[in-house]
Amino acid sequence: MLTLTPGSTTLDALETLWRHGDAARLDPSFRSAVDTAAARVRAAANGTDAVYGVNTGFGKLASVKIASADTETLQRNLILSHCCGVGEALDLAAARLMMALKLLSLGRGASGVRWDVIALIEGMLERGVTPVIPSQGSVGASGDLAPLAHMAAVMIGAGEAFHDGQRLPGAEALARAGLTPVTLGPKEGLALINGTQFSTALALVGLFDGWRNARAALVTGCLSTDAIMGSTAPLQPEIHSLRGHKGQIEVATAMRALMDGSVIRESHLDGDTRVQDPYCIRCQPQVAGACLDLIRQAGRTLEI
Repeated sequence: MLTLTPGSTTLDALETLWRHGDAARLDPSFRSAVDTAAARVRAAANGTDAVYGVNTGFGKLASVKIASADTETLQRNLILSHCCGVGEALDLAAARLMMALKLLSLGRGASGVRWDVIALIEGMLERGVTPVIPSQGSVGASGDLAPLAHMAAVMIGAGEAFHDGQRLPGAEALARAGLTPVTLGPKEGLALINGTQFSTALALVGLFDGWRNARAALVTGCLSTDAIMGSTAPLQPEIHSLRGHKGQIEVATAMRALMDGSVIRESHLDGDTRVQDPYCIRCQPQVAGACLDLIRQAGRTLEI
C-alpha cells in the first residue's frame, strides 16, 4: 500500500504504483485540511451569495442560481453530461495512475470535497475497480473533463469499470468489490472533473519508459563501444567539463564507470593505429546527455 503525500510523493513511488499495480491511500494527516475546505463549500452552498459551481449553473449558465434542493442533481448531471470520450479504453495501469494523481490533487485541501469521496477512490484502487476511460476526448490544459468524468461516473454508480478481468457496469463493479457509490455534494462533481490527471498520467508513462530506455541506451552504448574495440578517450572528464552540460558530464562519467576494467578495452590499449572511432560512438555523451537533460526537465515539471 503506497501512502500518497501531496507535495512530496516521488516520481519513483508513482512509477512503482504504475508498474506493479500497487494500492494507494492518501496520507491521513491531510484529512483536517480536506475537512476544512469541505466545510467552507457547504457553508457557501447554504448561503445566499452565488458561488460558481456550488449553487450556480456552468459556463453560459453561470448566472443561473440553483436551489439547494437541486445541488445533488446538478453535480450528477455535470458528470454524466461530460461522459463523451471516444476511442479505445485507456490501459488499466495508466487509469490507476490517473486515479492516484487525483487523490494527490484532492488531498491538498483546495478542492472542497468530503473525505468520503477520497475514501471511495482509495477503495477502488485497493479492490481493483478501474473505470473505463476512453483514450480520446480531453481538452488538455483546460482540463481533462471527459476522461475524468468517466472516472467520476463509476463513483456515482454509472459508467463502466473493469473488475476481476471483466468489463462491467459501474454500479455492478462497485457492488462486487463491496463498495458503495457516493452521492456528490456541492462542487464535488466539478472538483472531480477539473484537473489534468489524465494528461499527467500519460506524460508520466512516457517519462517512466523514456527514463528506462535512456538507462538501457547507456548500457548498450558501452557494449557497442566495446564491440568495435572503441576508445574511452572521448569519455575523459576534461573534455566534457569544458562545455559544462550536466547531462553530458554525467553520461560520460557513467560510461567510464561501466567500461572500467573491460577486458576487451585492455586488449587493444597498445598498438591500435586508428585515429578515432566513428562519430556515433565517440559522441555518445553529447547526444545521450542532451536527452538526459530533457528527461529530467520533464520530470521536474511533472513533480509539481
